[in-house]
Amino acid sequence: MVKAEFISFIAVIPARRASTRLPDKPLADIAGKPMVVRVAERAQQSGATRVLIATDDAEIAAACAAHGHQALMTRADHPSGTDRLAEVAQQLGLADDAIIVNVQGDEPLIPPELISRCAQELALAADCAIATASHRIEDETELFNPNVVKVVTDATGRALYFSRAPIPWERDQFGKDSPPTHIQAQRHIGLYSYRAGFLRLFPTLAQAPLERLEALEQLRALWHGHRIKVFETTDAPAAGVDTPEDLERVRAIFNQAR
Repeated sequence: MVKAEFISFIAVIPARRASTRLPDKPLADIAGKPMVVRVAERAQQSGATRVLIATDDAEIAAACAAHGHQALMTRADHPSGTDRLAEVAQQLGLADDAIIVNVQGDEPLIPPELISRCAQELALAADCAIATASHRIEDETELFNPNVVKVVTDATGRALYFSRAPIPWERDQFGKDSPPTHIQAQRHIGLYSYRAGFLRLFPTLAQAPLERLEALEQLRALWHGHRIKVFETTDAPAAGVDTPEDLERVRAIFNQAR
């Protein structure tokens, strides 16, 4: 494995205030700092050469600046975080082979080492446009949960398919009420690294039928023939913040660490 210090990458945190389940989520206080700042602190610990918050909101940008983090103002009409990253790559004039890691703004507990490894894996996979992570599913309830995205790969760790359905499925279990006798599924972790050249291309790609069906943006890349490297981690990262209950859980963790 190439050591992290030899991999140059930029960590970008897309941040919007449009959450319906948790209004103003990026600015939610966690032990005295906004959540987006807590995420930026994790990203800084990853060895990234630069950490940016990509936002269309002046208040988020001001909160980041107040804590010493750089925000880049982007358009408000982006349909996805990936499109927002594409604008970042364009604004910065990055070389096609530059690596950008997309760190979700609601992941204040994300391990810095996972961010670094995501960049490393892409740097080592010259045939891939994207790298992402997975971990083994041990609980059958996760296998059947449509909010848990599953991924299957080929022998070299390149993604074959992502789905909300339980994949792979044992043939002899089909149509039975009992769960699979041996779970071999991998849960997809929503952390991505991209080559800047692919990011600039992404907004020009037509939305794929499978992407619309599964509501999974990464299927657009596969549909158009772009390869995705998937690496398995044995340590599943803590869940992010989607609800008020999640926020209280994360606050308690930070308060205990004080």
